[in-house]
Amino acid sequence: MDEKESWAQQFEKNRGHLRAVAYRMLGSLNDADDAVQEAWLRLSRSDATAIENLGGWLTTVVARVCLDILRSRASRREETLEAQKFEPPAKRQGASDPEQEVLLADSVGLALLVVLDRLTPAERIAFVLHDMFAVSFDEIATIIGRSPTAARQLASRARRRVQGADRVPDSGLSEQREVVSAFLNALRAGDFEGLIAVLDPDVVVRADSTTVPPGPQTEIRGARTWAKGAIAFSQLVRSAPPMLVDGAVGLVWAPGGRLSRVLRFTITRGKIVQVEIIADPARLRDLDLAVIKE
Repeated sequence: MDEKESWAQQFEKNRGHLRAVAYRMLGSLNDADDAVQEAWLRLSRSDATAIENLGGWLTTVVARVCLDILRSRASRREETLEAQKFEPPAKRQGASDPEQEVLLADSVGLALLVVLDRLTPAERIAFVLHDMFAVSFDEIATIIGRSPTAARQLASRARRRVQGADRVPDSGLSEQREVVSAFLNALRAGDFEGLIAVLDPDVVVRADSTTVPPGPQTEIRGARTWAKGAIAFSQLVRSAPPMLVDGAVGLVWAPGGRLSRVLRFTITRGKIVQVEIIADPARLRDLDLAVIKE
């Protein structure tokens, strides 16, 4: 076996780890695979004999590639979320199996991907590398071009945003989670009576114009009226995780980790009395989202 084949084998041993790192940083399986492939190309052009720790070297390279991709995304934030709408993997040339993408999102936590997508590139890199892969702040600092102290602060700030620290009410979340979970289970199962059980008879549902054009806003009143229409979307919410939305439990729809729609609930005495369906890009950007702690 020649030296090139030896390094190729060692790279393959690290591929799974590198893919996991890249996916958590980028939230896209295709982008993650591109980042891993770029790491291989850089390795093939390098003097591998000078690399003392191949796994660490490859992780650093993948992180830097991911940072470039994230910065490129950030530079295009002037585009609306609609213009950046996630394109199903099955429709993209050379795309991966969409079911595999869903499984990966589930394993990472779709809610986490949604919040990570709202961090700055440096925050996301620092948080993912340190909190998920135990990379030291000294190493992270060399990747993002900051001091170790600054890298620690970036990870800490990202952690607070992910967890919704200091923005979560002390009481009421347990009941909200139970109600929203019952609603979600009934909707996924197409259980009409189950939906009725968690909705106030006079529930008011409002959807912005982006969700149901035309007109400034569409309003539906009555549990049975809305439940009949909601059942039709049971497949849509299969991968809609509960999240904290402005400090209360809500639901998000985010294909590939890219936020597309949010259901914000008002719950009183164990019943959903109001639902707001938000899809307008500007409104979505203003929402305060966080992962629900287990």
